[in-house]
Amino acid sequence: MARRPLPRILSTGSAQIARSRELARTAADSATDVLHPLITITRGLRRLASAGRRRWADTPKDKRGPLLFLVASVVLVVALVPYGPLLAVITLMAAAAWQGRDRTPPAPEGPDESQTERLRTLYEALVPYFSTAEDPAPLYAHGGEWEKAFPAYEFDETNRVTHLVIRYPAYFTDGEADSRARIEQLLHAKSGRGREYRFTWDEEGNELAVSVLPPLPTDIAAQRFVTSPGETVLGFTDPGEVRRTLPLTYGEEQRDVPPVVWRTGVRSTEPHLLVMGQPGSGTSTLLRSVALQALLHGDVVIVEGGGTGEYACLTGRDGVLAVECGLTGALASLEWAATETERRLIAMNRARQAGQQPPEDTRRPLWLLVDRPSAFTHLAAADGHRDPQSLLQVPLRHGRAANVTVVVADQFDSADTLSDAVRQHTRARVVLGPATAGQVEAVLGARPQTTPVTEVPPGRGYARLGAGPVLRLQVPSTPDPYDDATSDADRKAVLALLPPRTTPADAEAQPEPLPADAVVADTVPATVVVETVPAEAVPAATFEKTVPAEAVPATAIVEAVPTAAAVNTVPTEAIPAAAIINAVPTEAVPAAAIINAVPTEAVPAAAVAAEAVPVEAVRAE
Repeated sequence: MARRPLPRILSTGSAQIARSRELARTAADSATDVLHPLITITRGLRRLASAGRRRWADTPKDKRGPLLFLVASVVLVVALVPYGPLLAVITLMAAAAWQGRDRTPPAPEGPDESQTERLRTLYEALVPYFSTAEDPAPLYAHGGEWEKAFPAYEFDETNRVTHLVIRYPAYFTDGEADSRARIEQLLHAKSGRGREYRFTWDEEGNELAVSVLPPLPTDIAAQRFVTSPGETVLGFTDPGEVRRTLPLTYGEEQRDVPPVVWRTGVRSTEPHLLVMGQPGSGTSTLLRSVALQALLHGDVVIVEGGGTGEYACLTGRDGVLAVECGLTGALASLEWAATETERRLIAMNRARQAGQQPPEDTRRPLWLLVDRPSAFTHLAAADGHRDPQSLLQVPLRHGRAANVTVVVADQFDSADTLSDAVRQHTRARVVLGPATAGQVEAVLGARPQTTPVTEVPPGRGYARLGAGPVLRLQVPSTPDPYDDATSDADRKAVLALLPPRTTPADAEAQPEPLPADAVVADTVPATVVVETVPAEAVPAATFEKTVPAEAVPATAIVEAVPTAAAVNTVPTEAIPAAAIINAVPTEAVPAAAIINAVPTEAVPAAAVAAEAVPVEAVRAE
């Protein structure tokens, strides 16, 4: 029988678990200190016993008898000597303590030769930045002592710096961003490229801490995140940067990871998001992840300017109102979104004035995901249409009050084509892919505390929510499930999150057409009879002689009487078909009418010109 898995403790008790682990670790350390002599003697006895067994195994069989006799003689002599057993036990304990001592070689007190040379190189490189000619006792001088400038340092197995504390003089302008940037760029180059360094400036203590950051996990697949309505997980960051963790699934393993949570809604201070990156950096992956999370509680409209079909998996799904890839559809969808925003504002305002809650349809979130709007800008300018970005002004400006959220993603080379409304109202920013410090600062409004690297995995970048700090970000893997390059695990994860498909309107059941044998084809069109023989100008008898019954097709009967007049008031068995044709004026009978009232198979051709019904009778009914 398979064993049932134990229930997992939710992350809400993570603080209590951490305290319990700390108490257990403290108790274990105290017990180890108290029992250290006993642990040492036990380890020594075990080593002595192992040595005795090896010696007995190495002794030839013909010499084991004399050796056993010698040991027995020694034990007998020790037992007969006064205080012999006590002295033997003391000797054994001393030998066990000596054998059980910790034989780990002590760590070197200082750096080795290669590490010393690296630290000296860093010291000499910082001399021009941290020294002046007017300083009587400079901390940095060519050929000076680097030990005073670097009080703490750590190296990895390749003798590269992993942690370094640098002291600098008080007159260094550490409050200026340019001065800091020069020092950070120098340390990044001298400490080894290809790694991300975090720089922590202590302006009060005149110290700079440099540490190497481990890479963020890239194996986080798309999944349901434990969030409340109005919260969207953009990705994950370093431990200690945020005060929250989310339980995530790594195959069969589960662990807590710190997320970057973006809050939207009426009370959000950053209601809209702007994503910038290079081609292939993961901007579409982030928008796809946001769409899957938004569909849990709202509706989504997607406008794709790239035309690559990245969001084809969302077409026809519940909650997805439209997925537009063309200019005409994009203009129509964005114009509808602007009108819907205004309608929501008016409805909510009227409800508040009446002292009532806003209508339900205005409280359901509406998401506008616009990928590469700059492509539509060029097309609209070439065709003489309106710029689609101008239609985003109303949702961006009034979207927070109307529960409308706008997410715009574009590339760095098209950043100049973004409208002023997009730049001003998107206070949540994300930069993905390789980017320089200047590009990151231009988008986020602040320099990151880490050094950007040139080679990063897809979905790797930086995020800043409002005026908060710049955080490292790794977007969860949410690829296009219809892409052949997508792995089976990621494809299954994304397909499991997609909502069910909605039956399109044009796929609903349509009424069956009239059978072919019910319509008698003929040579005289009904429009000819209707247009050439008005009922007021030609008597019924004349009409009877002019149009033979055989020459009038069944379609003329169909186009002669309105459905409402024939079906609702005049029974078909009371009025012959020929009477309708001979009596009703053509201007009172619109086309396509009597098919549901007068079956064509029930009207013989010979009865077409047989009887007559007054026009006033049909009109009155």
